[in-house]
Amino acid sequence: MMDLLDILSSAGLWAAVLRIATPLIFGTLGALLCERAGVLNLGIEGIMTFGAMIGWLAVYRGADLWTGLLVAGLAGAAFGLLHAVLTVTLGLSQHVVGLGVTLFASSFGYYVFRLMVPVAGTPPTITPFQPVELPGLSTLPLVGPSLFSQTPPTYLAILLALVLAYILARTPLGLALRLTGENPHAAEAQGIDPIVLRYGAVVVGSALMGLGGAYLTLSAFNSFFPTMMQGRGWICIALVVFASWRPGRALLGALLFAFFDGFQLRLQTVLNGAVPYQLFLMIPYLLSIAALAAMARNARVPQALMQPYRRGER
Repeated sequence: MMDLLDILSSAGLWAAVLRIATPLIFGTLGALLCERAGVLNLGIEGIMTFGAMIGWLAVYRGADLWTGLLVAGLAGAAFGLLHAVLTVTLGLSQHVVGLGVTLFASSFGYYVFRLMVPVAGTPPTITPFQPVELPGLSTLPLVGPSLFSQTPPTYLAILLALVLAYILARTPLGLALRLTGENPHAAEAQGIDPIVLRYGAVVVGSALMGLGGAYLTLSAFNSFFPTMMQGRGWICIALVVFASWRPGRALLGALLFAFFDGFQLRLQTVLNGAVPYQLFLMIPYLLSIAALAAMARNARVPQALMQPYRRGER
């Protein structure tokens, strides 16, 4: 029992929670933005993978870290534009297009990586983002080292969650976006162009997904390998449902999953091999499934989600 209390009172655990949650926050916000406009973007896993690769490659080739993030965001936006052309303009199945984008982006990312980086026994590395301590806050007991000694992309992810929550709830743009996801024909009757809004949401949302992937190679780690996403994109899709399509809840959901993940890593150390480690790896996913099942019953899905919109049709 004392060991468990020591884990929970450790600043290292809570610092790790924020680090683990950061790519999930970016990815979940991106998926949420797409779905609020009525488009399911299952290309997220591939977009995050490509963002991780291209952001790292830009820095490896001499760009600074912020430029690497920007390149990853632009790459994500490009795949989002492809997704929007196929689903919004052509009205193709959002499921099929999303899976196709995932396969294409992942494979293309690995191809570019192998084309641009010489094969070596150990992957080449870069110097990633370093933690930034906020003056006066990073010295606070427990919360200081965990909350206020993070890398800049983590602060950016939290800020974006708050900004997106405000935009969706308090601005005319947010109202138009939500109306487009609920009833695009009603939005059209109000003088809103649902096609433009869906394009914008998918492109910007995919850019956020690219940032989530780039965080892994530019901040959490310092190199790229093709399997590094490990299903984070699909977790983000589940977190959107868990959050009932609300950015504030999405932030909390990402932190909750990250807590389960960080806690199981430290629990393995405490038990020292007494229990197979595979069981610990299952913990965050099992608990997330349980939480998702409990929350999804009351979740209100955007009514026009996955429904193609054609101007003038009813």
